[in-house]
Amino acid sequence: MNCTKIVIGTKTQKYPIFIGKSLIPKMRFLLNKNLKNFEKCLVIVDKNVPKKILKKIIKILNKKQLSIFQFKANELNKSQKSLESILKILLKENFSRQDCLITIGGGITGDLGGFAASVFKRGIQLVNMPTTLLAQVDSCIGGKTGINTKYGKNLVGSFYQPKLVISDTELLESLPRREIICGYAEILKHSLIADKNFFNFLQKNISQILNLKAPFLEKAIIKSCKIKKLIVEKDEKESGIRKILNLGHTFAHAYEASLGYSKILNHGEAVILGIKSASKFSLKNKILKITDYQSIISHLNNANLSHDIKIFFSLKDIDKIISFMLTDKKNVSKSINLILLRKIGLTQYNKNFSKNKIKLFLKNELTN
Repeated sequence: MNCTKIVIGTKTQKYPIFIGKSLIPKMRFLLNKNLKNFEKCLVIVDKNVPKKILKKIIKILNKKQLSIFQFKANELNKSQKSLESILKILLKENFSRQDCLITIGGGITGDLGGFAASVFKRGIQLVNMPTTLLAQVDSCIGGKTGINTKYGKNLVGSFYQPKLVISDTELLESLPRREIICGYAEILKHSLIADKNFFNFLQKNISQILNLKAPFLEKAIIKSCKIKKLIVEKDEKESGIRKILNLGHTFAHAYEASLGYSKILNHGEAVILGIKSASKFSLKNKILKITDYQSIISHLNNANLSHDIKIFFSLKDIDKIISFMLTDKKNVSKSINLILLRKIGLTQYNKNFSKNKIKLFLKNELTN
């Protein structure tokens, strides 16, 4: 099979990720090889996935008792209501723990479906088929699942590893550019937290990656997966080093929530904005050198990925942003825990700051 196989080995599960073109026709073989025999299958699919793709997958699974749950995958629908709809199907059709749930879509679909798989009868077999760049390089790996609430993103969830991940890069060709940029935000994050050579590769090849050119795209996906693999294997439940995968995300999640998870700012765009904020905060607190900060900002500017926080927020929004930052999962006190950069390729985590210090930072960002 002409693809790359990466094996993730955590304390709770060992599973393969297959990355390559035209993997859907190999789906039956991959399922039979990596899953226990199952009778029933629930496919959870984002409505944005092209119908011809879904038809191909249904045809491959046609010998199984098949149920389908289609939904509009957005942050507002990553909810308790959607979870209950999925669980109702599993209960009504009397799925067993050996049966299978397959997610087909981006990070939202994977998070929602993975959480349903983890709580139904305390866990059924899970397969992820990520169809977005963000999901293929980040959210399909590591077993984080969850839903959103009015109090913030992913505050209800679990760690639950899949049995198999199938990343068909051909599926990315139908994505709008905004979705590609969304995934690139996580690729950039991986380079910043772990590998300056990878950052230099991105510097040289960002145009080819954003235009889905081979072999640059595949190299970026594979390298991102390998970086996340190493981190997740060391710290499956995010008690230590895995926190560095949240670079920029404490700001980003608060920005998204403050805008009501609207289309104005998608997750990847919020992460880019969050990386800018975390980098600037690192600089202002004399943790990151000016040369590295300038390299990051230059990279974003040269690729037209840079956004100004003032486009989305004003001074009156600061208290709302801070309130969401205070509910972040990494916090263990009344302070706000931030992942910061010491240099490109090296982070500093478990740094706590008062809300007043971050409020002052945001005030300066919105007025200067």
